[in-house]
Amino acid sequence: MKNTFFLSICIPSYNRPHTLTRLLQSIDSKYFNDIQIVICEDKSPMREEVRDAVNTYRNSSSYAIKYVENVKNLGFDANWRELSLQADGEYLLYMGDDDRFIPNALDNYIQWLKEHSSYCYILRSYVRRTESSIEYFRYYSHDAFFEPGVEAYEEFFLKSVSMSGYTVKRECALQFLTSDLDDTLLFQLYLLAEICLKYPSAYCNTPCVELVSDQVQLFGNSDVEKEKYIPGTSVAANMNFLLSYFKITQYIDKKYGIQTTEKIKKEFSKYSFYSLRVQRKYGRKHLKSYANVMKSHGLDSSWYFYLYFWSLYIFGSEACLWVIRVIKKMVGRRLIL
Repeated sequence: MKNTFFLSICIPSYNRPHTLTRLLQSIDSKYFNDIQIVICEDKSPMREEVRDAVNTYRNSSSYAIKYVENVKNLGFDANWRELSLQADGEYLLYMGDDDRFIPNALDNYIQWLKEHSSYCYILRSYVRRTESSIEYFRYYSHDAFFEPGVEAYEEFFLKSVSMSGYTVKRECALQFLTSDLDDTLLFQLYLLAEICLKYPSAYCNTPCVELVSDQVQLFGNSDVEKEKYIPGTSVAANMNFLLSYFKITQYIDKKYGIQTTEKIKKEFSKYSFYSLRVQRKYGRKHLKSYANVMKSHGLDSSWYFYLYFWSLYIFGSEACLWVIRVIKKMVGRRLIL
Protein backbone atom coordinates (compact mmCIF):
# COMPACT_ATOMS: atom_id res chain seq x y z
CA MET A 1 0.00 0.00 0.00
CA LYS A 2 1.32 3.44 -0.92
CA ASN A 3 2.21 5.68 2.03
CA THR A 4 0.00 8.72 2.55
CA PHE A 5 2.98 11.07 3.00
CA PHE A 6 6.50 11.11 1.64
CA LEU A 7 8.07 12.33 4.88
CA SER A 8 6.96 12.08 8.51
CA ILE A 9 8.83 14.43 10.86
CA CYS A 10 8.87 12.45 14.12
CA ILE A 11 9.29 14.42 17.36
CA PRO A 12 9.53 12.81 20.81
CA SER A 13 8.31 15.49 23.23
CA TYR A 14 8.97 15.78 26.96
CA ASN A 15 8.53 18.92 29.07
CA ARG A 16 9.73 21.43 26.46
CA PRO A 17 6.75 23.35 25.05
CA HIS A 18 8.82 26.43 24.20
CA THR A 19 11.56 24.67 22.26
CA LEU A 20 8.95 22.42 20.63
CA THR A 21 7.28 25.59 19.34
CA ARG A 22 10.66 26.80 18.07
CA LEU A 23 11.17 23.51 16.21
CA LEU A 24 7.68 23.50 14.70
CA GLN A 25 8.05 27.07 13.51
CA SER A 26 11.32 26.15 11.79
CA ILE A 27 9.57 23.68 9.45
CA ASP A 28 9.51 25.76 6.28
CA SER A 29 8.83 23.39 3.40
CA LYS A 30 6.69 24.13 0.37
CA TYR A 31 5.79 20.42 0.12
CA PHE A 32 2.74 20.70 2.39
CA ASN A 33 1.03 17.61 0.99
CA ASP A 34 4.16 15.48 1.31
CA ILE A 35 4.83 16.18 4.99
CA GLN A 36 3.29 14.80 8.16
CA ILE A 37 4.35 16.00 11.62
CA VAL A 38 4.09 13.34 14.34
CA ILE A 39 4.55 14.27 18.02
CA CYS A 40 4.50 11.73 20.86
CA GLU A 41 4.26 13.48 24.23
CA ASP A 42 5.79 11.19 26.85
CA LYS A 43 3.63 12.02 29.90
CA SER A 44 5.71 14.91 31.18
CA PRO A 45 4.75 17.32 33.99
CA MET A 46 4.18 19.99 31.32
CA ARG A 47 1.81 17.89 29.20
CA GLU A 48 -0.90 20.55 29.11
CA GLU A 49 1.57 23.23 27.99
CA VAL A 50 2.90 20.91 25.27
CA ARG A 51 -0.65 20.20 24.13
CA ASP A 52 -1.42 23.93 24.00
CA ALA A 53 1.76 24.58 22.00
CA VAL A 54 0.80 21.91 19.46
CA ASN A 55 -2.78 23.18 19.16
CA THR A 56 -1.61 26.77 18.70
CA TYR A 57 0.73 25.67 15.93
CA ARG A 58 -1.93 23.47 14.34
CA ASN A 59 -4.31 26.44 14.06
CA SER A 60 -1.82 28.39 11.96
CA SER A 61 -0.18 25.53 10.02
CA SER A 62 -0.90 23.90 6.65
CA TYR A 63 0.87 20.64 7.57
CA ALA A 64 -0.85 17.44 8.64
CA ILE A 65 -0.20 16.97 12.36
CA LYS A 66 -0.68 13.83 14.44
CA TYR A 67 -0.35 14.46 18.17
CA VAL A 68 -0.24 11.47 20.55
CA GLU A 69 -0.12 11.51 24.36
CA ASN A 70 1.45 8.36 25.78
CA VAL A 71 -0.56 6.69 28.55
CA LYS A 72 2.63 6.27 30.59
CA ASN A 73 6.16 7.58 30.34
CA LEU A 74 7.91 5.29 27.85
CA GLY A 75 11.43 6.74 27.85
CA PHE A 76 13.57 7.56 24.84
CA ASP A 77 13.91 4.15 23.17
CA ALA A 78 10.28 3.04 23.53
CA ASN A 79 9.00 6.47 22.48
CA TRP A 80 11.17 6.21 19.35
CA ARG A 81 9.33 2.98 18.51
CA GLU A 82 5.97 4.57 19.24
CA LEU A 83 6.73 7.41 16.83
CA SER A 84 7.72 4.89 14.17
CA LEU A 85 4.41 3.06 14.58
CA GLN A 86 2.32 6.24 14.58
CA ALA A 87 3.96 7.77 11.49
CA ASP A 88 2.54 7.23 8.01
CA GLY A 89 5.30 8.57 5.78
CA GLU A 90 7.51 6.67 3.36
CA TYR A 91 10.50 8.19 5.15
CA LEU A 92 10.77 8.98 8.86
CA LEU A 93 12.92 11.94 9.92
CA TYR A 94 13.43 12.22 13.68
CA MET A 95 14.01 15.53 15.48
CA GLY A 96 14.85 16.30 19.10
CA ASP A 97 12.27 18.73 20.51
CA ASP A 98 15.03 21.18 21.43
CA ASP A 99 16.60 21.36 17.94
CA ARG A 100 15.41 22.97 14.70
CA PHE A 101 15.69 23.02 10.92
CA ILE A 102 18.12 25.30 9.13
CA PRO A 103 16.16 27.99 7.22
CA ASN A 104 15.46 27.10 3.57
CA ALA A 105 17.26 23.74 3.85
CA LEU A 106 14.45 21.20 4.36
CA ASP A 107 13.16 21.32 0.77
CA ASN A 108 16.63 20.62 -0.59
CA TYR A 109 16.82 17.55 1.64
CA ILE A 110 13.37 16.34 0.59
CA GLN A 111 14.37 16.70 -3.05
CA TRP A 112 17.60 14.80 -2.30
CA LEU A 113 15.58 11.98 -0.72
CA LYS A 114 13.27 11.78 -3.72
CA GLU A 115 16.27 11.49 -6.03
CA HIS A 116 17.82 8.73 -3.87
CA SER A 117 14.71 6.81 -2.86
CA SER A 118 16.38 3.39 -3.08
CA TYR A 119 18.34 4.08 0.13
CA CYS A 120 16.85 2.99 3.44
CA TYR A 121 19.06 4.75 5.99
CA ILE A 122 20.52 8.22 5.48
CA LEU A 123 23.27 9.66 7.62
CA ARG A 124 23.23 13.45 7.40
CA SER A 125 25.67 16.22 8.14
CA TYR A 126 24.42 18.77 10.66
CA VAL A 127 25.23 21.99 12.48
CA ARG A 128 25.71 22.34 16.24
CA ARG A 129 24.98 25.77 17.72
CA THR A 130 25.96 26.95 21.20
CA GLU A 131 25.82 30.42 22.75
CA SER A 132 29.30 31.20 21.44
CA SER A 133 29.85 29.11 18.32
CA ILE A 134 28.51 27.31 15.27
CA GLU A 135 30.19 24.02 14.33
CA TYR A 136 29.61 21.96 11.17
CA PHE A 137 29.73 18.17 11.38
CA ARG A 138 30.56 16.74 7.97
CA TYR A 139 31.86 13.18 7.77
CA TYR A 140 32.97 13.10 4.12
CA SER A 141 33.73 15.71 1.48
CA HIS A 142 30.75 14.67 -0.67
CA ASP A 143 27.66 12.47 -0.68
CA ALA A 144 28.47 8.78 -0.23
CA PHE A 145 26.56 5.57 -0.95
CA PHE A 146 26.93 2.09 0.52
CA GLU A 147 25.76 -1.39 -0.38
CA PRO A 148 24.18 -3.53 2.37
CA GLY A 149 26.65 -5.22 4.69
CA VAL A 150 28.96 -5.01 7.67
CA GLU A 151 31.10 -2.26 6.14
CA ALA A 152 28.19 0.18 6.00
CA TYR A 153 27.09 -0.66 9.54
CA GLU A 154 30.61 -0.15 10.92
CA GLU A 155 31.11 3.02 8.88
CA PHE A 156 27.93 4.72 10.10
CA PHE A 157 27.57 3.39 13.65
CA LEU A 158 29.51 6.03 15.61
CA LYS A 159 28.46 8.82 13.26
CA SER A 160 24.74 8.38 13.98
CA VAL A 161 24.35 9.21 17.67
CA SER A 162 22.60 12.58 17.27
CA MET A 163 18.96 11.90 16.53
CA SER A 164 17.94 15.15 14.80
CA GLY A 165 17.78 14.60 11.05
CA TYR A 166 18.16 10.82 11.40
CA THR A 167 16.21 9.39 8.44
CA VAL A 168 15.02 5.87 7.62
CA LYS A 169 12.47 4.25 5.34
CA ARG A 170 9.49 3.31 7.47
CA GLU A 171 8.95 -0.11 5.89
CA CYS A 172 12.54 -1.05 6.80
CA ALA A 173 12.42 0.35 10.33
CA LEU A 174 9.20 -1.44 11.30
CA GLN A 175 10.92 -4.83 10.99
CA PHE A 176 13.26 -4.11 13.92
CA LEU A 177 11.21 -2.47 16.69
CA THR A 178 12.47 -4.60 19.59
CA SER A 179 12.33 -3.64 23.27
CA ASP A 180 15.54 -5.56 24.07
CA LEU A 181 17.66 -2.37 24.20
CA ASP A 182 15.29 0.02 25.96
CA ASP A 183 17.78 1.19 28.59
CA THR A 184 20.50 2.30 26.16
CA LEU A 185 19.16 5.69 24.96
CA LEU A 186 20.68 4.64 21.64
CA PHE A 187 17.90 2.79 19.85
CA GLN A 188 18.82 4.71 16.70
CA LEU A 189 22.20 2.93 16.58
CA TYR A 190 20.60 -0.50 16.82
CA LEU A 191 18.14 0.44 14.09
CA LEU A 192 20.80 1.68 11.68
CA ALA A 193 22.86 -1.47 12.29
CA GLU A 194 19.96 -3.70 11.28
CA ILE A 195 19.04 -1.58 8.26
CA CYS A 196 22.61 -1.11 6.99
CA LEU A 197 23.26 -4.84 7.18
CA LYS A 198 20.28 -5.58 4.92
CA TYR A 199 19.56 -2.48 2.81
CA PRO A 200 21.47 0.23 0.89
CA SER A 201 22.44 3.30 2.93
CA ALA A 202 23.73 6.77 2.10
CA TYR A 203 25.31 9.94 3.45
CA CYS A 204 23.97 13.40 2.57
CA ASN A 205 26.66 16.07 2.83
CA THR A 206 24.31 19.08 2.90
CA PRO A 207 23.01 19.83 6.43
CA CYS A 208 19.35 20.63 7.05
CA VAL A 209 19.18 20.49 10.87
CA GLU A 210 20.72 22.49 13.66
CA LEU A 211 21.42 21.04 17.11
CA VAL A 212 20.93 23.91 19.51
CA SER A 213 22.44 22.45 22.74
CA ASP A 214 20.78 24.91 25.11
CA GLN A 215 18.57 22.59 27.17
CA VAL A 216 19.01 20.42 30.26
CA GLN A 217 18.88 16.69 29.45
CA LEU A 218 15.78 14.95 30.79
CA PHE A 219 16.62 11.27 30.37
CA GLY A 220 16.06 9.09 33.45
CA ASN A 221 12.34 9.57 34.04
CA SER A 222 11.04 6.27 32.68
CA ASP A 223 11.14 3.02 34.66
CA VAL A 224 13.81 1.49 32.43
CA GLU A 225 16.03 4.60 32.59
CA LYS A 226 15.78 5.78 36.19
CA GLU A 227 18.23 3.26 37.62
CA LYS A 228 20.94 4.33 35.16
CA TYR A 229 20.42 8.04 34.40
CA ILE A 230 19.62 11.09 36.54
CA PRO A 231 17.43 13.78 34.92
CA GLY A 232 19.22 17.10 34.58
CA THR A 233 22.70 15.59 34.35
CA SER A 234 24.84 15.06 31.27
CA VAL A 235 24.18 11.67 29.72
CA ALA A 236 27.53 11.87 27.94
CA ALA A 237 29.25 11.95 31.35
CA ASN A 238 27.52 8.73 32.44
CA MET A 239 29.53 5.54 31.96
CA ASN A 240 26.29 3.56 31.51
CA PHE A 241 25.62 5.57 28.36
CA LEU A 242 29.11 4.94 27.03
CA LEU A 243 28.81 1.20 27.56
CA SER A 244 25.42 1.17 25.83
CA TYR A 245 27.21 1.53 22.48
CA PHE A 246 28.79 -1.84 22.97
CA LYS A 247 25.72 -3.48 24.45
CA ILE A 248 24.24 -2.82 21.00
CA THR A 249 27.27 -4.04 19.01
CA GLN A 250 27.43 -7.22 21.10
CA TYR A 251 23.72 -7.77 20.53
CA ILE A 252 24.23 -7.45 16.77
CA ASP A 253 27.36 -9.65 16.82
CA LYS A 254 25.49 -12.42 18.63
CA LYS A 255 22.42 -12.19 16.41
CA TYR A 256 24.35 -12.40 13.13
CA GLY A 257 27.46 -14.34 14.16
CA ILE A 258 29.78 -11.47 13.24
CA GLN A 259 32.59 -9.73 15.12
CA THR A 260 32.34 -5.95 15.02
CA THR A 261 32.60 -4.85 18.66
CA GLU A 262 36.39 -4.66 18.89
CA LYS A 263 36.70 -2.80 15.60
CA ILE A 264 34.07 -0.26 16.68
CA LYS A 265 35.81 0.12 20.04
CA LYS A 266 39.00 1.02 18.21
CA GLU A 267 37.11 3.48 16.04
CA PHE A 268 35.56 4.97 19.17
CA SER A 269 39.05 5.36 20.62
CA LYS A 270 40.20 7.28 17.56
CA TYR A 271 37.34 9.77 17.92
CA SER A 272 37.06 9.84 21.72
CA PHE A 273 37.87 13.54 22.07
CA TYR A 274 34.29 14.67 22.72
CA SER A 275 33.66 11.88 25.26
CA LEU A 276 36.81 12.83 27.17
CA ARG A 277 36.14 16.55 26.83
CA VAL A 278 32.85 16.22 28.73
CA GLN A 279 34.75 14.68 31.65
CA ARG A 280 37.42 17.42 31.68
CA LYS A 281 34.77 19.96 32.63
CA TYR A 282 34.59 18.26 36.05
CA GLY A 283 38.32 18.57 36.67
CA ARG A 284 41.52 16.63 36.08
CA LYS A 285 40.81 14.06 38.78
CA HIS A 286 37.46 13.17 37.26
CA LEU A 287 38.94 13.00 33.76
CA LYS A 288 41.65 10.62 34.94
CA SER A 289 39.17 8.37 36.75
CA TYR A 290 36.86 8.22 33.75
CA ALA A 291 39.75 7.54 31.36
CA ASN A 292 40.85 4.62 33.55
CA VAL A 293 37.38 3.09 33.26
CA MET A 294 37.46 3.60 29.50
CA LYS A 295 40.83 1.82 29.38
CA SER A 296 39.43 -1.09 31.39
CA HIS A 297 36.85 -1.60 28.63
CA GLY A 298 39.40 -1.46 25.81
CA LEU A 299 38.54 2.05 24.63
CA ASP A 300 42.17 3.20 24.60
CA SER A 301 43.12 1.05 21.61
CA SER A 302 44.61 3.90 19.55
CA TRP A 303 47.24 6.52 20.31
CA TYR A 304 44.67 9.23 19.63
CA PHE A 305 43.03 8.40 22.97
CA TYR A 306 46.22 9.33 24.81
CA LEU A 307 46.73 12.43 22.68
CA TYR A 308 43.25 13.65 23.61
CA PHE A 309 43.63 12.68 27.26
CA TRP A 310 46.93 14.45 27.87
CA SER A 311 45.96 17.50 25.80
CA LEU A 312 42.76 17.90 27.79
CA TYR A 313 44.54 17.16 31.07
CA ILE A 314 47.21 19.82 30.46
CA PHE A 315 45.49 22.51 28.41
CA GLY A 316 41.82 22.13 29.35
CA SER A 317 38.59 21.70 27.44
CA GLU A 318 38.13 25.02 25.65
CA ALA A 319 41.68 25.33 24.32
CA CYS A 320 41.57 21.82 22.87
CA LEU A 321 38.12 22.35 21.38
CA TRP A 322 39.36 25.53 19.67
CA VAL A 323 42.18 23.57 18.02
CA ILE A 324 39.79 20.82 16.86
CA ARG A 325 37.42 23.38 15.35
CA VAL A 326 40.21 25.21 13.54
CA ILE A 327 41.43 21.95 12.00
CA LYS A 328 37.90 20.94 10.95
CA LYS A 329 37.31 24.35 9.40
CA MET A 330 40.52 24.12 7.42
CA VAL A 331 39.74 20.62 6.16
CA GLY A 332 36.01 21.22 5.66
CA ARG A 333 34.92 17.98 7.35
CA ARG A 334 35.81 15.65 10.17
CA LEU A 335 39.33 14.27 9.88
CA ILE A 336 39.64 10.69 8.66
CA LEU A 337 41.93 9.02 11.20
